[in-house]
Amino acid sequence: MARSHLSRRSLLTAGGAAAVALGAAAASPSAAAAPADNPVDTPAEALRRLQAGNRRFTSGHGRHPHQSLADLHRLAAGQHPFAITVGCADSRVAPEVLFDQGLGDLFDNRVAGNIVDDLLLGSVEFAVEEFGSLLIVVLGHERCGAITATIDAIHTGGTAPGHIGTIVDALRPIVEPVLDQPGDPVENGVRANIAAQVRALSERSTIIAEKVHEGALRVVGARYDLDNGRVSLVA
Repeated sequence: MARSHLSRRSLLTAGGAAAVALGAAAASPSAAAAPADNPVDTPAEALRRLQAGNRRFTSGHGRHPHQSLADLHRLAAGQHPFAITVGCADSRVAPEVLFDQGLGDLFDNRVAGNIVDDLLLGSVEFAVEEFGSLLIVVLGHERCGAITATIDAIHTGGTAPGHIGTIVDALRPIVEPVLDQPGDPVENGVRANIAAQVRALSERSTIIAEKVHEGALRVVGARYDLDNGRVSLVA
């Protein structure tokens, strides 16, 4: 399907985009001495880089790459994130930290329950089209508060306060069918939600589906263990 190239300028109003200032962490000696990463050219290489980074994080040997002021200045001219994350807004689940990546490496999308709604889907599609990112990771985590709130609402018949109810309503049709399965209901809900959001990305987006069909993009689901920091593929 022919599609015109999407540029950042074409998506902005005539007034221009507001600049977003990123606070740069001071470069540590280990980060400054870290060797440059080889280019990432395939989805498989992108996944291997994230897996290697998570192994460094869990072993206490993180390199904290691309986090210097010089990196920030370099990226001011443009970004080329090799992977996109669809993660939970939970403060304990920071992709750059747990994958040991730095500025410009990941295009993060975070919302409670890692739900792929229209707004988030548009954000992911933008990164796929504009930056040619090679991998999308739907990143759920154990003991997810959004899943727990949804289960509580189902069991009690109550409603969540304020706009939290929007999250519960989005998760309810995913979580409710697995409540009677053996095992921990929250863990079952977390895994079901990861799989559901992975499916939603390809089923609801022609842009993503085409890239996956071409072999230029891969979509995976992963679960983060809060106790040991490990990320494992689940979908």
